[in-house]
Amino acid sequence: MRSQYLWTASRKEENVSFASFTWYTEKRERKYVPESGQKRGWQEDCSNQSSAIHIQKASFHLTTHIPCVPPEPEAMASATLLKSSFLPKKAEWGATRQAAAPKPVTVSMVVRASAYADELVKTACQDSYKVTTHIDPWMNNHLKVLLIIINYCKVEDSLEKKTVASPGRGILAMDESNATCGKRLASIGLENTEANRQAYRTLLVSAPGLGNYISGAILFEETLYQSTVDGKKIVDILVEQGIVPGIKVDKGLVPLTGSNNESWCQGLDGLASREAAYYQAGARFAKWRTVVSIPNGPSELAVKEAAWGLARYAAISQDNGLVPIVEPEILLDGEHGIERTFEVAQKVWAETFYYMAENNVMFEGILLKPSMVTPGAECKDKATPEQVAEYTLKLLHRRIPPAVPGIMFLSGGQSEVEATQNLNAMNQSPNPWHVSFSYARALQNTCLKTWGGRPENLKAAQDALLLRAKANSLAQLGKYTSDGEAAEAKEGMFVKNYSY
Repeated sequence: MRSQYLWTASRKEENVSFASFTWYTEKRERKYVPESGQKRGWQEDCSNQSSAIHIQKASFHLTTHIPCVPPEPEAMASATLLKSSFLPKKAEWGATRQAAAPKPVTVSMVVRASAYADELVKTACQDSYKVTTHIDPWMNNHLKVLLIIINYCKVEDSLEKKTVASPGRGILAMDESNATCGKRLASIGLENTEANRQAYRTLLVSAPGLGNYISGAILFEETLYQSTVDGKKIVDILVEQGIVPGIKVDKGLVPLTGSNNESWCQGLDGLASREAAYYQAGARFAKWRTVVSIPNGPSELAVKEAAWGLARYAAISQDNGLVPIVEPEILLDGEHGIERTFEVAQKVWAETFYYMAENNVMFEGILLKPSMVTPGAECKDKATPEQVAEYTLKLLHRRIPPAVPGIMFLSGGQSEVEATQNLNAMNQSPNPWHVSFSYARALQNTCLKTWGGRPENLKAAQDALLLRAKANSLAQLGKYTSDGEAAEAKEGMFVKNYSY
């Protein structure tokens, strides 16, 4: 028969408000055996010997396995931050406790990826958490706990431009593979050569004042190690602009055997060593894109494969000091309505966060790159920005923990203006996350056409890029208006079965 021992304490130190401690056991009776003559420690008859300590405060999540009394039984310690918790009066602290044991048991907690924890949070957002340890004197004679306290602290203003989720800024996605970049260049009559790719990337990163609107840039592997036409490293140009360099780490989509003509994303093999090298080269966040197709199901197999791959990638990235951008793109392909997109998105994000929790991913050190909830591209019923905002925010509130610092939406083939209008609609009311953009075509399309591969058009092309970046900056602040937008910027860019 199950019994429960509840110990609760209330503390207030500096920025720490409350913590509560709970000890559970599967045994009804427990006895302590002293050292002399018998085996030391707690002895229990039940086969399921497990204990747990739950530490509750604000909004942080840690999970680890620890030994309780070696070599007997294994325990699990978890810390889950809630916004608030009911605590009994001080006089009631010991009301339900059993008599103190003559010898203390020591339980220690280990923070996963602790070497990078502070850096991951600071890169992702302006608010950071300081991890410290504390031994509670009240429990000294009963259970000595190494308690992890999360001290909330504000990052200095000087760090604002070193964070991705910062107000009025978003991400420039320029991580197209060489093959996809070749298609872009071909659209303006240029060959897919390294020199032409270098010239175009130089145009993008050297636009004056780009860092006022762009906080991060996702790069392809070639770009991470590439220099501009003037011989300066592209990574250095970005850092000078106050833009955090990121890196695309997946290896693309391949057919998923056993599915309904669906895909899965490869690239986990060797990911840790590659990311260690990317970090040394200056990257501070990573991106992994997988896709879910609604017309093809999606099947349970495809959804779980996508979620598991994202979770493993996120855990490996954090282990190597890179903030993972988690991107399960729900393709626009199909005739389905907005309700169907909403239904599929709920399933995809539920699975993704389930597997990220299973892999001990620190939610404060990730960013998301979701699709907006829209009807299929071939659906007859088009959605207004207000409808897109309503369904998308409902999805976020139902599926995304507030611990996640930033939601950086992909444009997914929407027109430049449409992507900006929808983002603006979502920022008309406060959100628990930084709701912003991570656009590729929705930032680059007009810029690329204006440039046309001609050196004399360089400034005009950069002005076009800055115009779109500023428009989306205003949308992130909820202050965008579409007055004066060119007709070309309103043209859709949907491509069926689009791939990077």
